[in-house]
This record gives sequence, structure tokens and C-alpha cells, in this order.
Amino acid sequence: MKKENKNETPVIDENEVIKRKKEKIIQLKELGVNSYANGVAPDTTAENILALYKDEPMEEIKTPGGRAKHSIAGRVVALRVMGKLAFARIKDESGSLQVAFTRDTMGEDAYKIFKKSCDVGDIIWVKGEVFVTRTEELTLLIDEFTLLTKSIRPLPEKFHGLTDKELRYRQRYLDLIMNDDVKKSFITRTKIVKFIRNFMDNNGFLEVETPMLHPLVSGAAAKPFETHHNALDMKLVLRIAPELNLKRLLVGGMGKVYEINRNFRNEGISIKHNPEFTMMEFYWPYATYEDMMKFTENMIAELAEGITGSTDVIYQEKTIDFSAPWKRMTVEESIIAAGVATEDDLKDADTLKEIAKKVGIPADKMEKMSRFKVMMELFDEVVEPTLWNPTFITKYPSEVSPLARRSEDDPEYTDRYELFMAGREIANAFSELNDPAIQLAVFKEQAEAKQAGDDEAFDMDVDYIRALEYAMPPAAGQGIGIDRLVMLLVDAPSIRDVILFPHMRPE
Repeated sequence: MKKENKNETPVIDENEVIKRKKEKIIQLKELGVNSYANGVAPDTTAENILALYKDEPMEEIKTPGGRAKHSIAGRVVALRVMGKLAFARIKDESGSLQVAFTRDTMGEDAYKIFKKSCDVGDIIWVKGEVFVTRTEELTLLIDEFTLLTKSIRPLPEKFHGLTDKELRYRQRYLDLIMNDDVKKSFITRTKIVKFIRNFMDNNGFLEVETPMLHPLVSGAAAKPFETHHNALDMKLVLRIAPELNLKRLLVGGMGKVYEINRNFRNEGISIKHNPEFTMMEFYWPYATYEDMMKFTENMIAELAEGITGSTDVIYQEKTIDFSAPWKRMTVEESIIAAGVATEDDLKDADTLKEIAKKVGIPADKMEKMSRFKVMMELFDEVVEPTLWNPTFITKYPSEVSPLARRSEDDPEYTDRYELFMAGREIANAFSELNDPAIQLAVFKEQAEAKQAGDDEAFDMDVDYIRALEYAMPPAAGQGIGIDRLVMLLVDAPSIRDVILFPHMRPE
């Protein structure tokens, strides 16, 4: 410990603390105390004890004696030793509970061992009976104690906790110890996935698993991560989407299928993006994208109410109204509604480029872009950030929708929508393209784009064309970003707050 001057708080050298803790382990071993004991398990949790006695008359449990004994195990997060009496707070997976150690209850030798061995941060096992302290707090009076795991590193100072965001993401284990709200968010994430899974199962969908390693790039416009399979001496990519394999299952007659799993995209990291993320993709034979809109609307509205208790959910101090029906607009209608272009403007590529430049889209980026691609750039820049309540944006250009079914009214557009909430895309869906001749032509266009330097273009998948030639039933499909959906329901500002171990730059 060092002190710069008499007015400053002492600064504890963490290396010195670690050194002392390691020395203590050696000293305890000489006393016959194993700092890493095993084979001792609790019979209940802190939460269960609090629930068991919450309705007991306080007068009846003010003093210990004659009641059942309970054992719990967890981390010591607070400790106060006062001679013959000590109080600690033990935190387990369910919550925390105050426990009391006394020389009279434990015996002199056991109490000495407790005082010599127990520190904040340690994981311990204790057994005793409940009583209520003078401050009316339910407490476990301990008569048996075992040190299970010695903590070598000091926990952050309790009043300030762990507030450094980068440290929290890098050392999520420490974040979970110190911040109960973080733990609650990840428990809620699990409940969200479970709810979705049950909803899909109850609606007749079959959960399946498809490969993570693909020989070809397919399923979305994204740059892949590449690897090499030594035994087969071939390049493989981590999947950017499971789409084509799931649609192969439709060809095989598997019916309504879904998969909740990881996708990988070699793109930037931001509050909305992580290179490894969780998505649910599902496919519904004999349905259209309009059926999918109604289904999605019902599922997410029920999810919001089931998780939060209401269809009005507060996100970043602003309400999202999840109640159905949700707003629907075409891409072009949404741009016109934003007031940046007219219907006539949208028909001319040069006019669109001038408008796009005015809103900050670089001219060189658009130099070789078609009218439709500039229109989508304009949508991303001007419209997407304004879509707060759930909104379906429909009628995407065919040029930017290589796997979607062309509209029978106008083949330049597709039967596709994207779902937006809180200014970000949550889902992408469309009636599926199942004409092998059109799909082959699209793959050829994608192959040419890749040859010209587009590293987000698809590969030519000859086997998928062959599968379509065996006939895939008309169907609708959708991908939902689970991480982004969780963000909205737990009020998390960044995707890193809902991924246990987000990707970070090296330390």
C-alpha cells in the first residue's frame, strides 16, 4: 500500500494483494486447510431460504434454536469481523443472504479457522439455522463452515463496482460478480430464446441443425471468415446464413423448419454489430411473405408482453409500442414520407445520386451504383434511423434481393420485407424464389459481381440449383436477429451488453 500525501486515499497495489493471498494459501495448508476443497455441496439456495421464511412471524424467528438447518454455498461479497462475532454476505446464483459467525456457535477452534481463512471474494460453504437480527434482517447463524475456493485477486471496490465498459466486456466473469443487472439481462436473454423456441414448436415448426462450415458463400450479402480443412485440403467458410441448407430441407419434404444458431460475418464491430451473432431462420411451406408478417407480429408482440408484462416497452427512455397491427410501407413510400425525394425523383438514377450527396452519402461510393442501389443507400441513411415503433418495409428491388421471389406485378421488385424497430433492422423475410432458371441467372450475376471485386457476393451453388430442379414448394422464410431483439427487451444500448463474450481487440 502506498500514499502520495496525507490527504489522499491509500492506493492498494494489486500485485501486493495477490502475493499476500498466495502466501496465505501456503499458511492455510500448514494448518490443514485446503484452499480448493471439493465434494461439499449446498442443499438449497439463498433465494429459497428467503422465500421459505418470508411469511414467518418475525417474533418467532428473532432468536435461533430448534429450527431446521440449511446449507448454502457462494461467494463472500462482504465481510465484517468484530471479535467474537462476524457478519458476511454470501452471493450464489439465486441472490444473496446474510450469514453470521460466532465463536459460541462454531466453537473456538472452528471460529479461529474461519477468521484466518475467509476473505471477501472467497467461495465458501456454510450450514446453520435462520434468525432475525436486531435490524430485522433474515440471517443464517453458522455452525459449520468450509472454505471451498480461495480468491487470489481482489474484487473491485463495492461502492463504485465495475464501471469500465471495456473491462466489463473483457472480464465478463467479473462483470457478473459485481453487477446484478448484467446477470439479470442474460437470464432474460435465455427466457427470450426459450419463449421463441416454444412459440415455434407450438406452431408446428421443427427445430433442426445445419452446418457451420460451408464450402461456398451463400445466404446473405456479407464477407465471410475463411478457414482450411487439412484432411480434405479445401477452403471452407464459416456460414454467414443457414438459408440454402434450410431450403434444401423444404425440397426434402421436412415441412416447417427453424434453426436458432450462430452466424459469422467478417464485418466491423459497433453497438449494432458483432462478427459472431445469433439468428433464428425459419421456413414455412405454402405460406407467403404476407403470412409471415402476421405470424411475426403476433410472435414478437406476445414475446414482449410475456417478458416485460406489457406491449409498451421502454427502450433508452423512449417507449416502443409492440401491440399489433404494425405499420407497413414500401421502400419508396418510406423515402417519399421522409421528405427527401418525390416519386419522380426515385425513377432517375442521376437525380437520386444528387439527393444522396446532399444527405451525406459520398459521390465516389455511388459512382457505379444502379438506381435501385442508390435508393437503398438513401433508405439506410435517411429512413432507417427514424423507424422507432415496429415497421414492416416492403417491396425491395430484385437487384438487392437475390434469393427472394420476384413480384408477379412488377419483376423489378420482390415479395420481401424487412422489420425495423428502434432505428435498426430486426428481421428480413420474403416469399422464396423457387424457379431454378431464375435462381441460376441470379447466381451468375452474383458470380460476375464477385469476379469484379464484390467480396460480399454469393458463390455459384450448383447443388442448390439441382435441389430446386427436384421442386421446392412455394414457401416464405425469415431471419430474426436474436441479439438485437434481446437488446430492445432488456434496454441494452449496445449489442455487447447482450453477448456474454463479445469480440474485442487484443489487450
